[in-house]
Amino acid sequence: QVHVVESGGGSVQPGGSLTLSCAYSGLFVSYYAVGWFRRAPGKERELVSCVSNNDGRTYYGDFLKGRFTISRDNTRLVVNLRMTDLRPEDAAVYTCAVAPFLEPFDMPPREYMFSYWGQGTQVSVSS
Repeated sequence: QVHVVESGGGSVQPGGSLTLSCAYSGLFVSYYAVGWFRRAPGKERELVSCVSNNDGRTYYGDFLKGRFTISRDNTRLVVNLRMTDLRPEDAAVYTCAVAPFLEPFDMPPREYMFSYWGQGTQVSVSS
């Protein structure tokens, strides 16, 4: 059974930083991607960033403009999302998800390919 657990959400002022962590376990495939999605009130869920486990390819949403950095630790099975220069529009529930594959895959995976999801963690940005 695959488990995905997020941590690190919270409340910050505009311009502040947060690091979200995603710990996952129970995967038995050689290829997978770990992604961070977010959903703000009244908006569609969007892919923020993701990373492939085997070669470290990354994807970032164009709206980020270099403010976020995703990193992976294949030994500890943790993916972190370092968020800097946070803005009120970044406030959302951030959810980690894993997309498993049986062979090398293109990045980023489509949302429907993410089979395993965490519960989400709230990020609030306000003064």
